[in-house]
Amino acid sequence: MKSDTLGWSSIIRLGLVQTAIGAIVVIATSTLNRVMVVEMALPAVVPGALVALHHAVQIVRPRLGHGSDGGGRRSPWILGGMMLLALSSVAAAVATTMMADNRLFGILLAIAAFTGIGIGVGTAGTTLLAMLAKRVAPTRRAASATIVWIMMIAGIGITAGIAGQMLQPFSPTRLVMVAAAVGLGAIVLTALALIGIEPRHATPEAAETKAVLPFRAALAEVWRDQRARNFTFFVFLSMLAYSTQDLVLEPFAGVIFGMDPGATTKLTGIQHGGVLGGMILVGVAGGGLFGARLGSFRTWTISGCLGSAAALAMLAAGGEIGPGFPIEAAVFVLGVANGAFAVAAIGAMMGIASEGQGSREGMRMGLFGAAQAVAFSVGDLLGPVSSDLAHMAFSATATAYAAVFLLQVCLFIAAAALATRVFPREQANNETTDTNRTHAAVAVGGADQGGR
Repeated sequence: MKSDTLGWSSIIRLGLVQTAIGAIVVIATSTLNRVMVVEMALPAVVPGALVALHHAVQIVRPRLGHGSDGGGRRSPWILGGMMLLALSSVAAAVATTMMADNRLFGILLAIAAFTGIGIGVGTAGTTLLAMLAKRVAPTRRAASATIVWIMMIAGIGITAGIAGQMLQPFSPTRLVMVAAAVGLGAIVLTALALIGIEPRHATPEAAETKAVLPFRAALAEVWRDQRARNFTFFVFLSMLAYSTQDLVLEPFAGVIFGMDPGATTKLTGIQHGGVLGGMILVGVAGGGLFGARLGSFRTWTISGCLGSAAALAMLAAGGEIGPGFPIEAAVFVLGVANGAFAVAAIGAMMGIASEGQGSREGMRMGLFGAAQAVAFSVGDLLGPVSSDLAHMAFSATATAYAAVFLLQVCLFIAAAALATRVFPREQANNETTDTNRTHAAVAVGGADQGGR
């Protein structure tokens, strides 16, 4: 194994960066959303548009990734992105508090702040994934994807709980202080996580990347790669299907099954539990943590997409059945399938990002990240809009929701079909063979696998 390959301890340390990203983002997209709607009495479209904006501006991810490709070190990009993210989060909190006295100025400041949040997430997140793509061994990609994403979820959950306690009793000053504390903690955590991950000075090999092509030429070169291009479309389709369901599931459960807000929130928790279970399943089985590696990225990605489609079809049928349908079980299965395909796709993303000519990990990760961000932005709008249109077209409420779920089924099936082109069967076989060879080499060569 190459000397610059990351060990498990280094992968976990980089996972702390994802924890920090999740911690800040949950304040910006969840806590501030609630404050704007409830305490500031703003229409829900205002925070919704701001959240969509922070996704939309991440279309610049390829440019950010290309910038990180041009130097010998990616750590400054990660830390710089985290600092921008933290400062923008504090600015968003200040803007939210200002809306009570000067609504127009507060909204304008919030637009600037959420733009900074999107760019900060794009910079830190893209460069972090590019580093993992470059320096994580193929045998560890599934497990490393699981680790960093679980740590991000942990950051979201822990921050939501602690911040909720710190915000009681609520006051505008307390809101800004909590945002500042979370931002400062994220910067410190990121700085500590990055210590020693990269050499202080660029290596000669990394320094050569300063002769990298101009952005447009590099983007055109990556786009000519059919596999990278197909994978970009796959990311967009699958993440569009994934995000479209978010704003539909709870209203569906409330209207069709008579669940109160507490019950629908619990249902969302069941789904997220399933997502976590699916991620762990791929990390353990697909990553070979406890023995033989079961299944390729191709198998897990396609199975996860088709499993998501099947679960959504069950929900469509369940709406027609009504009370008595095991909605909790169907939602849990949906979560497991979502988590499985998401982590498998991220693991595959690392491999595809490391392919091709030159040092293009940042550019490729940026391209895939931009596709995901645009999909989330469109999906946040497509879900409610498709639901409204379906309710206008069908007199029966259950039929209207079934139509929305079937639209998502079609998106997941299309994503699975496209995945078969991204991962040809013969390549999946080669992937498994290469992994087995690497495992054998590790067994023969010794245990130089620790963190740096």
